[in-house]
Amino acid sequence: MVQLYNLHPFGSQQVVPCKLQPERFCGGGRDTLFVAAGCKVEAFTVVGQELCQPRCVFSTLGRVLRLAYSEAGDYLVAIEEKNKATFLRAYVNWRSKRTENSRVCIRMVGHDMEAPFSETFREQMSIVEMPLSEAPLCISCCPVKGDLLVGCTNNLVLFSLKYQIINEEFSILDFERSLIIHIDNITPAEISFCVGYVAVMSELEVLVVKLESDPKNRESVNHHPRKTTNPMKQAEGISNETSQLESDDFVICQKPMELLGEKSKQSGISVTLESTGLADEKIKYFHVRHLLYRRFAPDISCCLLSDDVRLHSLQLLPIYQTGSLTSDRKNSSQEKVLLSLFCFFSLPHVGYLYMIVKSVELMSVYQYPEKSQQAVLTPQFLHVITSNNLQCYTVRCSAAAAREEDPYVDTTLKACPPISMDVCALRIQLFIGLKAICHFKNHVVLLTKADPETVPERRESPKRFLSRKGTSVNPKTPPVAEAGWNLYIVNTVSPVQLYKEMVDYSNAYKTAKTQSCIHLLSEAHLLVRAALMDASQLEPGEKAELLEAFKESCGHLGDCYSRLETQHSHLALPYYKMSGLSMAEVLDRVDWAVEDGSQKYERGLIFYINHSLYENLDEELSEELSAKVVQMFYAAEPKQLPHILCSPSMKNIDPLTAIKYLRKLETSGFSSVLVTLAKAAMALKMGDLDMHRDEMKSHSEMKLVCGFILEPRLLIQQRKGQIVPTEFAVHLKETQPGLLVASVLALQKNNKIGIEEADSFFKVLCGKDGDTIPQLLVDFWEAQLVACLPDVVLQELFFKLTSQYIWRLSKRQPPDTTPLRTSEDLINTCSHYGLINPWVNVLISSESLVDKNYMEDLSKLQSLICGPSFDIASIVPFLEPLSEDTVAGLSVHVLCHTRLKEYEQCIDRLLERCPEAVIPYANHELKEENRTLWWKKLLPELCQRIKCGGEKYQLYLSSLKETLSVVAVELELRDFLNVLPEDGTAAFFLPYLLYCSRKKSLT
Repeated sequence: MVQLYNLHPFGSQQVVPCKLQPERFCGGGRDTLFVAAGCKVEAFTVVGQELCQPRCVFSTLGRVLRLAYSEAGDYLVAIEEKNKATFLRAYVNWRSKRTENSRVCIRMVGHDMEAPFSETFREQMSIVEMPLSEAPLCISCCPVKGDLLVGCTNNLVLFSLKYQIINEEFSILDFERSLIIHIDNITPAEISFCVGYVAVMSELEVLVVKLESDPKNRESVNHHPRKTTNPMKQAEGISNETSQLESDDFVICQKPMELLGEKSKQSGISVTLESTGLADEKIKYFHVRHLLYRRFAPDISCCLLSDDVRLHSLQLLPIYQTGSLTSDRKNSSQEKVLLSLFCFFSLPHVGYLYMIVKSVELMSVYQYPEKSQQAVLTPQFLHVITSNNLQCYTVRCSAAAAREEDPYVDTTLKACPPISMDVCALRIQLFIGLKAICHFKNHVVLLTKADPETVPERRESPKRFLSRKGTSVNPKTPPVAEAGWNLYIVNTVSPVQLYKEMVDYSNAYKTAKTQSCIHLLSEAHLLVRAALMDASQLEPGEKAELLEAFKESCGHLGDCYSRLETQHSHLALPYYKMSGLSMAEVLDRVDWAVEDGSQKYERGLIFYINHSLYENLDEELSEELSAKVVQMFYAAEPKQLPHILCSPSMKNIDPLTAIKYLRKLETSGFSSVLVTLAKAAMALKMGDLDMHRDEMKSHSEMKLVCGFILEPRLLIQQRKGQIVPTEFAVHLKETQPGLLVASVLALQKNNKIGIEEADSFFKVLCGKDGDTIPQLLVDFWEAQLVACLPDVVLQELFFKLTSQYIWRLSKRQPPDTTPLRTSEDLINTCSHYGLINPWVNVLISSESLVDKNYMEDLSKLQSLICGPSFDIASIVPFLEPLSEDTVAGLSVHVLCHTRLKEYEQCIDRLLERCPEAVIPYANHELKEENRTLWWKKLLPELCQRIKCGGEKYQLYLSSLKETLSVVAVELELRDFLNVLPEDGTAAFFLPYLLYCSRKKSLT
């Protein structure tokens, strides 16, 4: 049974001053009501709470059987009957109709107008005649594009809305018959059409399909007239077949059926398309996608009348994209983009609401307490009339649309009441003699008529339900107009007013802590959300009020989920976030009063506070609130207490209070390294260095690192998007920098901090801005290389280190703190640091370098260049600041060019700057395929420099002797003679020639 709340969704009402008893009526846009009676249509202006006023009257061809209005195109369309013949007519430019006797232009659909004649259309109403091969039964206008769909006995005809351009300043509205949808085995009693979605309803069946535009499916469209069988013969065949199956003693009924998606093709209803668009028009090749088929069985147990089991009130309800609920975007009809589509239809005692866009599913079932006559669906409510009641039910359309529009719904960021939540009745209002209902804008229009004494009617045989086509759907001829009727406009109250009433109503359930409180507040939330989605219906200034109500409703739901023990208590977090309430404001809403001395904190509140404290909110709780939070978590989640104390929001906590609860935690058996670190942090905050030292000594350094991994906020916090080192980190920098670097490295290894965040942390910690690099950051980079972290890009790290080494060497800038590792440590522990080539030591020893820090940076740079992983080509352009005039610079340049296999250039530089290093260089580098450089490059260069003499003569001479010894071993005698200089002294070279000649005999 649907739950009933005695709320007041309906406000004031007024009587429409109709002259005749209405037969059909419908809303016209934002401000007009159309009422058809006899052979006339009256238009009334309806603005806000003001009394409706007659606007204009125009005559129809005959009695109006169906009436519909399209906001797109601003036209009215009617099925009219005269002399037992039906006609389809559209009334265009009706707003220019001044008096009943004003001139009217009647034209045929698709008829081209000449420019001089059509100028008269500006100031007069036009009636567009639309002839059909079959009698029209029902009509529906697309609310987005304004296209018109007409239901006939055997098919549906689609008239596309278009405009005939007369000249640059003037165009007239027209239609084009673009498509015929042939449907077998079902006769439409009602149809609904929206952006290619077609819903067809007979007495006991509903079919929903979608017409899709896809050139690949062109073969599914017939562009020629469809051959149809003779309807008389077809009916005769069915009649003969039926008479053989039935007798007066029994009846055959088809079983109920529900088919969703592609399965609905199995319904047995054939749907084929016939394109009738003009050849010069842009033809869309449609194919049909089946979405839903539902069939009901008649209840013949009591031989009920057909009206008791007939479906009614078929409707497709679109909801459009709106963007963010908090944006100021203004929707217009041109901007409408379909977000969700819902299909509603009803039996006399049960209504069904389906969602049919991305997926087809039954959303809600409405059980009416008494037999319904008609219903109308809006984004906010379902209005149902019975003979004596106007009923208002809640709907779930906004909940479904919210999930389609916002992917963050149902996450920790945003929430929305579930689609599956039970619907409820907000009001059952007494109205005597209700006959019909329609809805537009914020108005419900009701037709009432006092029934005369009930005259027993002949009950018809239930056999009429055997065939889908066995019943005529033409409306019954109305009786002669009688007194006792009224047409009412009932104004619905504003969403904000009804929302406030629902919130007040929900207060009755708060103390009881029941699900009813959540249910009613969820209904209030959906009401406001639906109003915000239906932005076209909002009055100026109303959106701001709705947004405030929306945030307030989120706060109320957050309160419910945080205080009531439910399986969905985690929803307190997203609702509080959507409410815009700060954490302090949420805590102020908590009832901290304790009657029996034991406070119980529900999971929802704990979850919200815990999550909020983890999110680095830029909000600091007061000392009083911080103490209450500590008390709360000690009672409810003691293991989380050390984590809570590390939050930036808990900055104002009294350290003595925190240590008291931490010690209680240890005595309760929750002792851990994390508790120790939390106590050490609080001791540091108090200035008790002895206590801090004792706590830090109670665990090994490795365990302390593990503790920092469990809670990185002991060292690093974020405020206003910036990295902020804690007081603990500052203290470790001065006392235990190695532990600090190891801890941050462990955080990076466990994905608790990013590479750039770590670099920023050390810069801020050491007070360095811009490009200035502190030594502690260099220590961290070196530790990264030693640790070989998988997510670190090696070449980027090499570039950072070499750039810093080069900058310090070029500026002779010492590190601001003592490096944690020496070059020897790095060579022994890290594979990326290679052994320095022996000739480098010879080169460096040629000049005395007293500065130890300078030597360390130079050794680290040389070792890195000698390593196996370094990309030399990438660093060469950055060597310019390091001058070759110094031995340090020369060594680095020669190392780099050697790694690039530029040996000849390196030999020239060494001969020029440090001849004593040439032979060690050649012994180390000129091997295998490069050994030829001994006699092709080194030997000729030494001979040439000896000839020139100079102060380095003796160094060149000794190097030449070493070179000749190597060449004599490597070459044959003839080859050796060829490489010797022609003008050399024979006596000098003779010993090497003799050794070379005897070499063969010795081997």
